[in-house]
Amino acid sequence: MPTGTDLITLGRRIRFFRKAKEMTLDALGERVGVVGSQLSLIENGRREPKLSLLQALAIELGVPLAELLADDAPDSRSALEIELMRAQSGPLYSALGLPVIPASRTLPQETLDALVGLHRELQRRARRSVATPEEARRANTELRRVMREKNNHLPDLEQLAEDTLAIVGHTTGALTHRSVTLLAEHLGFSLIHVDDLPHSARSVIDLENGRIYLPPASIPGGHGLRSMALQAMGHRILGHLPPTSYAEFLQQRLEINYFAAACLMPRTASVNFLTAAKQRKDLSVEDYRDAFGVTHEAAALRLTNLATSHLDLTVHFLRVTGEGAIQKAYENDGLPLPMDVTGAIEGQLVCRNWAARSALRRTNRTTEFYQYTDTPGGTFWCATQTGKTAAGEFSITMGVPFNDAKWFRGRDTQTRGVSRCPDESCCRVPDSSLADRWADRAWPSAKLHAHILSPLPSGHFPGVDENEVYEFLESHSGK
Repeated sequence: MPTGTDLITLGRRIRFFRKAKEMTLDALGERVGVVGSQLSLIENGRREPKLSLLQALAIELGVPLAELLADDAPDSRSALEIELMRAQSGPLYSALGLPVIPASRTLPQETLDALVGLHRELQRRARRSVATPEEARRANTELRRVMREKNNHLPDLEQLAEDTLAIVGHTTGALTHRSVTLLAEHLGFSLIHVDDLPHSARSVIDLENGRIYLPPASIPGGHGLRSMALQAMGHRILGHLPPTSYAEFLQQRLEINYFAAACLMPRTASVNFLTAAKQRKDLSVEDYRDAFGVTHEAAALRLTNLATSHLDLTVHFLRVTGEGAIQKAYENDGLPLPMDVTGAIEGQLVCRNWAARSALRRTNRTTEFYQYTDTPGGTFWCATQTGKTAAGEFSITMGVPFNDAKWFRGRDTQTRGVSRCPDESCCRVPDSSLADRWADRAWPSAKLHAHILSPLPSGHFPGVDENEVYEFLESHSGK
């Protein structure tokens, strides 16, 4: 048998030419030297014929062997039968534990059409990027593990960003809106700012008309718009296709975020800037942020990409809510991050004595807060900046082990914390005197986090309402 021959298609082609000759299975079998029941197995794709038998069949059926071995269905009915057989033999249908319906000639055409239609819809729904919260957390945990092994550094994307910036001649300083616009034009896109973006989308690419829709340009601060535009272009530059799983969706999101950050803070210029600061023992997220015109969070995250591979530093990063819950985190320096039984860290509460939470208790928050913290994993130095959005307060922390604090501004701080977490006696169990005083005299009413109960819109892109997006594109397509 030729390599790659599909037995189901081959069988249906043999049957088609046999029927055209008005021959029974037994009659054809007698002519080629096999019993009719063996020939039936071949026609149903359940037995592989020898090449010598195929040659004999081709002669008796009066068709060239190459035509007998063609990889397309001989007619529309056979195409549906083949599709049904493949669908019922696949893992998606097998997992349902339902009986297999033979795709025979006696199966009514309407039934065949209905069965194939049902399988197509079953497969379409399975391909949609939908994940339960548990699946999403596991996928995110695995991605974080992989990035930790790579020290959060992706050399190929670093080089791609530098090559991309060369197109518009950018070499130093903050990347301007003008340069981002020129890059979009080079890729065949125009940047359009609108005030009616779908609520579930940060940006929308119109591939038909070559447009990238972004929020209004009047939004305070330029970094967000530049970053969103670069992320949208990143999908095209990186050759992304619609994700087929939540894990692939997360991987694509990581790649476009990394690409955008590497464009806003290019590797060569960043490493030169940070290396000089390290030599002066004056590394600072604040200075790095201001030099490239980005947000504090973006600068801190970008530093995690470059610190280990280019500065020989292991680091940690935290974005924590006002309640102390982790929103984003990375570490390759041994900081003992809290995690659940699956290894997920998102939503976990960090110790009240860590700088990430101590900074939120300060009155003066105009500058970074520095602190040394003794933990079961060692002593760490941290620099924390706080902020506030409509969703509430948050803190951004960048830190290193004690021995590497010497390279950073703020190393001379006298502020020190002690954390025994995950020992619950550290900060999670109330003081015994307070517990005795209030245990039976308090009844707080807890806030319900609505997102826990709200499912994400399902579709090709997790969390995006496709109906809203398509209506948006339709409304703008004629403008």
